[in-house]
Order: sequence, then C-alpha cells, then structure tokens
Amino acid sequence: MINIHSANYDDRIPNWRTHPEVMTCHIFVLVQDGKVRYVLNGTEMIAERGDFLFIPQATLREGSNYADTLHQKHTLLFTAESGESGEQAIPYLNEGKALKVKISNFQYVHSRFRRMIDEWRGSKRYRKWVCEGIVQELIGLLGHALDNPELAPSRMIFAETINAYLLDHYREPIELERLASLIQRSPGYTTALFKEVYGQTPIRYMHHLRIMEACNLLSNSDMSVSVISQYLGYYDASYFFRMFKRITGMTPSDFIASGRHF
Repeated sequence: MINIHSANYDDRIPNWRTHPEVMTCHIFVLVQDGKVRYVLNGTEMIAERGDFLFIPQATLREGSNYADTLHQKHTLLFTAESGESGEQAIPYLNEGKALKVKISNFQYVHSRFRRMIDEWRGSKRYRKWVCEGIVQELIGLLGHALDNPELAPSRMIFAETINAYLLDHYREPIELERLASLIQRSPGYTTALFKEVYGQTPIRYMHHLRIMEACNLLSNSDMSVSVISQYLGYYDASYFFRMFKRITGMTPSDFIASGRHF
C-alpha cells in the first residue's frame, strides 16, 4: 500500500538548503535543470538534469544548491507497506541504499512528476487514485532503469520519437507499421525497442494513456462512460470496459463509486 506524504516542485530557489534530518519517508527526486547537492549518511551526492534519485527512509539527509547555482527539481515523499506493490515486491525499497540513475526516458518520467504535482495541489475527489497510480508507476520505472543498462543515444531517440507520437495521437487508431515508419525500422524492432525503454509494448502503452485519460474524465467531467469510450477511440464499449478493468483493476462504475468516498 502506498501512502503519499507530499509532492513538491523547487523552481530555482535562491539559497535553497535543508538541514540534516533523518527521513521518515522514502524520497524520489527528479532533477529537471541545474545541479543539486545532497549529503546522505555522510556521503556527498551531486545530481543534475536527467538524474532520478531514490533516498530511502531512515537516511540522514541534508541538501543545498550546488556551488551557489540554482536548480529545478521534483520531489515526492512516500511510504510503501509490505505487499504486492510494497517493499517485499520491490527489492530496492527495502535495501536502505540511496540510488541515482540517469533516466533514459526522461521526458515521460518528467511528465509523470508534473501530473503528480497537478493532482496533489488540486482538490479533486479522485486524486488519491491518480496519485497512488503515478507513484506505483514511478517505482516500477526506476526499478526498470536499475535493471537495464543505458541505451545507445540513437536507440533512445527512436524510443522517444515513438513516445512523442503516441502522446499526441493515442486517441486515434495506432498501427505498428506507422510507428515503425517514424524511425524507419521494422515493426518487430520498434516493438522490442519501445518495450525495452518503457516496459510495455507501444499498443499496451496506448491503452494505458487512454485509460488514464478515462479516469481523468470520469473524475472531472460530465461525460458518460459511453461517450468517454468513443472519445478515446473505443467504439466497442465492451472492449473499453475490459481494458479499463485490466489496467485499473475495476470497472468504470466501481471507479466512480469508490472515488465518491474521497
């Protein structure tokens, strides 16, 4: 079970500093620009743009601007109880070791942190569902990055090209041949490369984007389920229901009913 304590965005704060403190939560940090200096259990760690940090619970942490320069970063404080998505299932959560990874799919990870900030600062009834889902996704994305060596720059550019297209066109019918033509590679190569970087096939990722938008529309619009289904490119409502339950673990009606408690 995920418990979120805070989500913050630091935007070039002059004289930014945190005094030494033993952390009671895990911390994710994504550096968007500049450099930031941490001292974690007495060891210095310098993070710069593209670095994804994990600072575990019980770490003695202090931080400051690096060499009097300014930085932009996202921070997310959370705890994870033992269970399917908890510390027993994700080894690095329970190892007590600070980690820093140069994240390959930076733009996508950055978009997830931005969405987290938007949801956390809002007053939406369903933000608990959305925020917990984002944290679980970030836990998995960091784990995937730790398990895979850094890709060659050309392959990373290919993956980001496909990702950008999907973000712009996920409501439309997506064909592998079209995605492959964007990078002038075969459909098989395109699928394998995208899965290596993003942890799922392009088609699965498209469905994920659609269903996350469906959750947003169910929470923040008056659109009916059938209208949302068609708006997102599901012209067979029963297929939309199946995909929604497969990705969220509940039906749209269950999602709406459960959200009313928040």
